[in-house]
Amino acid sequence: MRLPADGLRCLVACAEIALLAIIGLLARATVSGVETNVVGASQLAGRKLLTGVLGLLGVVAHLALLALPLALAVQLIVRRQPRRLAEAIGAGVAAIVVVVICNALLRLRAVAQLHDALTLSAPGHAAVLDWYLAGLAAYVTVVGLSGRRWRGAYWVALGFYVLASLANARNTHVTLLSLLITLLIGSAVGSGLRYAFGTASERPTAAAIAAAISAVELPVIAIRRVLDPRTETRRYVATVRDGAQLDVTVFDRDQQAAGTLYRLFRRLLLKTQVSRTAEVTVARAVERRALLTLAVQDAGVATPELRALVRVGPEAAVVATDHHDGATLADRGSESTDEQLRQVWGAVLRLHGHRVTHRNLTADHILFVGPGPVGQDPAGPAPSGEDDGGVMLLEPGDGDVAASDLQLRLDLVQLLAELAVTVGPDRAADLTAESLGAAEMTSLVPLLQPVALRRSTRMAIRKRKEVLPALRKRLLGPTPDGDVAPVQLQRVRLRTVITLVAGVVAAYLLIGQLSKVSLRSILMNSDPRWGALVVVLSVVTYVGAAFELTGFVPERLNFARTFLAQVAGSFVTLVTPAAVGGVALNIRYLRKAGVSPADAGSSVGVAQVIAFALHLIMLVIFVTLTRTVRKNSLRPPDWVWIALAALAVVVLIVAAIPPSRRLLRSRLAPALGQVIPRLLDIAQRPAKLAQGIGGALLLTAAYIFCLDASILALGRSVALASVAVVYLTGSAIGSAVPTPGGVGAVEAALSAGLVAAGMPGAKAVSAVLLFRLATFWLPVPIGWVALNHLQRKDAL
Repeated sequence: MRLPADGLRCLVACAEIALLAIIGLLARATVSGVETNVVGASQLAGRKLLTGVLGLLGVVAHLALLALPLALAVQLIVRRQPRRLAEAIGAGVAAIVVVVICNALLRLRAVAQLHDALTLSAPGHAAVLDWYLAGLAAYVTVVGLSGRRWRGAYWVALGFYVLASLANARNTHVTLLSLLITLLIGSAVGSGLRYAFGTASERPTAAAIAAAISAVELPVIAIRRVLDPRTETRRYVATVRDGAQLDVTVFDRDQQAAGTLYRLFRRLLLKTQVSRTAEVTVARAVERRALLTLAVQDAGVATPELRALVRVGPEAAVVATDHHDGATLADRGSESTDEQLRQVWGAVLRLHGHRVTHRNLTADHILFVGPGPVGQDPAGPAPSGEDDGGVMLLEPGDGDVAASDLQLRLDLVQLLAELAVTVGPDRAADLTAESLGAAEMTSLVPLLQPVALRRSTRMAIRKRKEVLPALRKRLLGPTPDGDVAPVQLQRVRLRTVITLVAGVVAAYLLIGQLSKVSLRSILMNSDPRWGALVVVLSVVTYVGAAFELTGFVPERLNFARTFLAQVAGSFVTLVTPAAVGGVALNIRYLRKAGVSPADAGSSVGVAQVIAFALHLIMLVIFVTLTRTVRKNSLRPPDWVWIALAALAVVVLIVAAIPPSRRLLRSRLAPALGQVIPRLLDIAQRPAKLAQGIGGALLLTAAYIFCLDASILALGRSVALASVAVVYLTGSAIGSAVPTPGGVGAVEAALSAGLVAAGMPGAKAVSAVLLFRLATFWLPVPIGWVALNHLQRKDAL
């Protein structure tokens, strides 16, 4: 049989080899320097202090790595696994062949740079990769190290071998990169061959499972496989001598490997309490299942009683529980009565009363078995004094004991979403209102996110996209504001990754600009009078922003606090993209000022729409004016027109294709539905409209004059129309690039624009850095003070 985990290990090892090779090529000088320092220090220590110790360790490591494969071979022969031994030897030989080929390829001139990155001062004919180490890694990968002692002995010997190899003065071709790549080649070859040719199945047979259960005083007389396409777990129904039936679940290495990549992705994506940690060993998995089953029973909630937990062979274990006939919630669907659903809520809340969660509350894990208490052997005592009315919770193996408040709420959210999919959002919301208070019910809304739900529930919701919005609307009915911010459940978002990558690129661009000029020389050589004007105009931008926001909010706002909120935005944009942080802060400020959530969002949306429209109008006007100016007029390069033409073609294609047009309409319609009514409301108040538009014009004009003053402060001059075009284009790029404050992108765009307008490169970069120093960096500490002041005053 082929194990998915073997294929995954092979792919991961190949990716790591490629990554190490890229690191060696991109940072050859740095890696070589580190290698030289490490090896040099090892050699110096060996000569002066530890010559004998390192020599002895090297001999011991070599002997251990020679004895280890022999010991493993003896173990396989004793276990009567000659096929695995043959496969391991074949994998080792294959890895040696691969390493020999790689060493031959590394001698070619085409890959000379990679050869130099993997070695220190070795001659061109030296073997870079260690053939024996690769063969041993492949051999061990196929055999598998099942015990801690074997794994510990292997890694200790390997560590001593690596240390001795690095410290050997004659092995100048050995580096840490070459050793790591060698081990990964062996692992990739071993895993790849195991996956390609398969390995002997160690799954226990039905007869072996029945014999193991019978050994614990439950004589099994019949056993049959139950095929369930919804899960990869192997299940059986066993009949014991007294006629009772048992549900048998098999935990083996194959099951633990299934879905490894998906579980790893969820583990990296979600925060610790949100993701359900997958047990990596069979023993831990069955122990967790038994613990959760006993915890549920102790809480007085009906669940199949645990009858046996036994090992079957070296790589598998089985859990046997009482079998109960009945219909699941998935079977009944919308035909389930309200009384039955109330009993489900009662059982879950009773479970939470003991700080225990189920975390697997899907419709197929909720069983209706008939009236009366259930969950115990008819001859045995009742599991609790409570009566669940025939409701039983199955397989609580993914839950938590001593659960936190967040884990309890996540359990409730899963049940709520599953009921909404099964019986409809209206019935689910009504039953939730009966079981929970208004405050607790509202607290679940921020967690109603697909990422917090089980996989099967998420798939069902994707097919019925109207369920979650309708459920949120019903749950928020008693809430005055009608809006609740979602809880951040993800550890890493795609937006965060993009921002991080863009930030690295921006830092690279910014460092490249700083390397061309000296910030100290810029400040020393600039005209202080124009420099003072630059600072004043920077302050005026915040005045314009305050007027703009105040003008598009019909409610009365305190102008001083509004001004401080705009200043505080300078600190927020230091850690958020330019087009995101300021918007979120303004909405938060308006909410604290007593504006409803819908009105706050629509007011900020109107301000953004008006600012965007004015931005485009001013850009068209100033581009037209630059054509009439001969001195220092802006001459964009040809690629700009090509990029604009390509953008226009993309827009036309999107508008021409019906699916993309519908998608664009679905994204824009909700925002326009809020903005247009608010804009019409503002239009009926000419004074407010004039204040908002005037503030937006003042904001943009102050930035344009500030950039122009920065140019004049360095003794240069550019036509004002060209400066305006450069600023309007650069600020648009900064808003589109997902870096904090547009760092890197704004500087690069403004510098390129000024160069296109006729300024020398060094002077253009200096003027842009002076402009950004006054408008972005200097306000940051003042913004931090303003932010803390407003927070103390409960205005943010």
